[in-house]
Amino acid sequence: MVKMIDAAVFQRMMIHAHAAINAQKQPINDLNVFPVPDGDTGTNMTLTIGAAAAEMRKKQYDTVGQAAGGTASALLRGARGNSGVILSLLFRGFSKAVKEKETMDGRDLAIALDFGVAAAYKAVMKPAEGTILTVSRLAAARAAGHAREDDSFEGVLEAAIQEGQEALAHTIDQNPVLKKAGVVDAGGKGFLVILQGMLDEVRGLPMPETGEDGSAPNDKADFEAVNVEDITFAFDTVFIVRKFKEDTDLEPFRAYLNSIGDSLVIGEDDEAFKVHVHTNTPGSALNEAQKYGVLELAKIENMRTQAEDLAAGRHVQSTDDLEAVEAELEHAAAPVHAVPEKKFGYVAVCAGAGLEAVFKDLGADALVGGGQTMNPSTQDILKAIDATPAEIVYVLPNNKNIIMAAQQTVPLCEDKKVIVLPTRTVPQGISAMLCADPDADEADNTVAMTEGFAHVRTSEITYAARDSDFDGFAIHQGDYLALTEHQLFGTDRDLSAILERLAKSDSHQSAEFISIFYGADVTEEQAREAEKIFTAACPSAEVTLLAGGQPVYYYMISAE
Repeated sequence: MVKMIDAAVFQRMMIHAHAAINAQKQPINDLNVFPVPDGDTGTNMTLTIGAAAAEMRKKQYDTVGQAAGGTASALLRGARGNSGVILSLLFRGFSKAVKEKETMDGRDLAIALDFGVAAAYKAVMKPAEGTILTVSRLAAARAAGHAREDDSFEGVLEAAIQEGQEALAHTIDQNPVLKKAGVVDAGGKGFLVILQGMLDEVRGLPMPETGEDGSAPNDKADFEAVNVEDITFAFDTVFIVRKFKEDTDLEPFRAYLNSIGDSLVIGEDDEAFKVHVHTNTPGSALNEAQKYGVLELAKIENMRTQAEDLAAGRHVQSTDDLEAVEAELEHAAAPVHAVPEKKFGYVAVCAGAGLEAVFKDLGADALVGGGQTMNPSTQDILKAIDATPAEIVYVLPNNKNIIMAAQQTVPLCEDKKVIVLPTRTVPQGISAMLCADPDADEADNTVAMTEGFAHVRTSEITYAARDSDFDGFAIHQGDYLALTEHQLFGTDRDLSAILERLAKSDSHQSAEFISIFYGADVTEEQAREAEKIFTAACPSAEVTLLAGGQPVYYYMISAE
């Protein structure tokens, strides 16, 4: 049993933890019980812990306390979604417990886990059982008990994971929604995968086969054995495509790729396929691939320039360098910190050109791209606040899964006061902006904006990402789903039918104003039909149609 760890081991543990959860990201995503497309727990936790792993690669720390502090700081700024924020809180408390420690043994670990749990519970307004909080609490309690008998770091961490696994299995009985879906809590699962990755590093087990940045493994050409003149096809091209349908025949595509390149390998499952090919026309390969599905990830590297760099003893550039290059470009183009020039400023989160234009017209100083399926990090929101020239900055998250990440900016902003209004939908954020008063004092302005969005009821129409039996509805992949205040209103295979049912619901029948924002996948002609449906069904309401351009949701509909 490993008795204690130092800073170097801790840093490797975080890198290993990121690789571990990245390898299980999709299975964790699949535990999400609600069938609409979502940012997803596995994705959010992977991106969050990835920020810490990147930090651990960049810098060498002298003590465990310093390494834990660097981890906590990176997690806080990289936190995405509620699960990511809670994960960052667990490690924030953890880091405080070992702040002065040069090394860490089992007793130190048990105390750190307990501190982490306390920090997470303190930050969550209404802690619920059957979640990551439950799993982490019981794991920490078992760690404390084990440390009294065996204070080895490895033994305590193993005991915490074992107890956590039992707690995770019980989450299905603690949460009615999980019980109905027959799954365990996704956040709790992700937390244990991270702990297991940390333990595997302590035991010297190999990391899952991912690149240093946690991306999927890529086939690499052996440049040392290749001369530049021997390279017929210059671009090492790797990409992943999600299929339009399961029984996709890739043989025509395989023949096409063989005609424009060599070293072809195609791996596939029912849902996606991954291609590795050497070609002189990577753009042609990617364009052809999109006849078979949706492009998800691509990597293109010039093997000729890499071989030349290698022969000359220079650094061999690859896509692994993109993060550093992007950081340099961002630093060079970074806006100067905005000195307060006015009393109030506003930052809004949204996605879609139409919605961005609405917020800009209403006075938003900065916009953060994000929403469902793409939760911005705390750092993303903090940058927008920093660029806002105001003494007091209001942040409108406009999505229930972004509120916690936004709230983490409050203690991070030193020279501006940040007020996060808990808007759960874009229409709520728009209504809040409509009520903003630049001449009011802070208290009155906050009350006016809060009251402005409190009375807005939001309905949304999206699609089912997978088959599900949810809340009494038998849902099939591709069904249209109508949501009201994030609760499932109904499903249908006919979009017009679900729109008519929604228009006849109580919230719209009693509304004075109805605004319909249509998304990127809806034509203006289709949107006009939706407008006609609501105008006919709600004769007492003033119906307004606006091009939102938002992804994922065909329609966002507000009722006041």
